[in-house]
Amino acid sequence: MLALCAVKSLECAPRRVAEWLACGYVRLLDLAIPRLRRAGRRNLELAMPETGAEERERILDGVFRSVARVVVSFSKFPSITRENIAEWIRCEGAEHFAAALERGRGVLFATAHLGNWELSAYAHALLTGPMHVVVRALDNPLIDRLVERRRALSGNRVISKQEYARAIFKALAANEAVGVLIDQNAGLEGGVFVDFFGLWASAGTGFARIAARAGASVIPGFALWMEGERRYVLRFYAPIELTGDAARDTQALQAQLESVIREYPDQWLWIHRRWKTRPPGAPPLYETTPGRGGTP
Repeated sequence: MLALCAVKSLECAPRRVAEWLACGYVRLLDLAIPRLRRAGRRNLELAMPETGAEERERILDGVFRSVARVVVSFSKFPSITRENIAEWIRCEGAEHFAAALERGRGVLFATAHLGNWELSAYAHALLTGPMHVVVRALDNPLIDRLVERRRALSGNRVISKQEYARAIFKALAANEAVGVLIDQNAGLEGGVFVDFFGLWASAGTGFARIAARAGASVIPGFALWMEGERRYVLRFYAPIELTGDAARDTQALQAQLESVIREYPDQWLWIHRRWKTRPPGAPPLYETTPGRGGTP
C-alpha cells in the first residue's frame, strides 16, 4: 500500500517536486533496509577493488539517486507522450535498430538494471514503435497489476518469464523487437558461469540460444542518464555477432554489459547479490572477508 501511495504522490506532483520526494523515499528505503547498501559495498569490493571506501559510497549514493529517477519516470508514464518524450529522453544509435529490422529476423535487445530500464522500453514504443518486454511477475499481485498496466501504456506488450520462449519466437518471426534483462543471477541449473568483473557469475543462456535459433539481431541497449542534459539517452550499441555457442555468446553479452557498467557505475543496481550462485565447491562470496575471492 505504501508503494502505491508513493507512486501516486509522485504522479500528481510537478516533476521537480516529484524528484525531490523520490530522493526522500529512496533515502528512507536505504535506511530501512541496510542490507541493500551492505550488498552494494561487498559487490564493489569484489568487482572494482581499485575503488576506495569513499569512492564506493559515492557510487552507491548515485545508485540510490538512479533508483529515484526510475521511480519518478515510472510514476509519470501516464503523462509521457510522443509530444513531450524529448523532455525525458533522446535516442542514439537508432541506425543499428533500423539495420536490424531490415534483416527481417527480429531484434533482441540485451538490456539490464542499468540506467532507466523502465523508461527505455516505454520510450522505445513512442520513439520507434511498440515492442515486447520479458518480465517476472512481482510477489505483490496489486503492485504487479499496476506495474504491468503502466508498462503497456505506450503500446508495449508484456511477456511473462514463465512462458517466454514461445512468445519470443513468435515476436521475432514477425520481425518485432523483444527486450530482455540479462544481468540477473541464473542459479546453478539455469545458466553457465561467465567472467563478469573478473568473478565467476551465473548467467542464463536462454537469451543466446533463442537468438541463435531465430537468427535474430542482438542489440545491447540502455537508457543512460546524462547529467549535463538532465535527461536520458536511449543508446543502441552495435549488434553482437553470435557464434551459435551458447556459453561463448553469453560471455560476449556479459562482457559488453560490464563495459557499459564500468562507464556508468553509479547507474547499475549494485545493491543485489549478483554473485550469490557459486561454482560447486567455491566459498560463498557474501560470507567471506572483503577481497578478490572467486576470480576465474
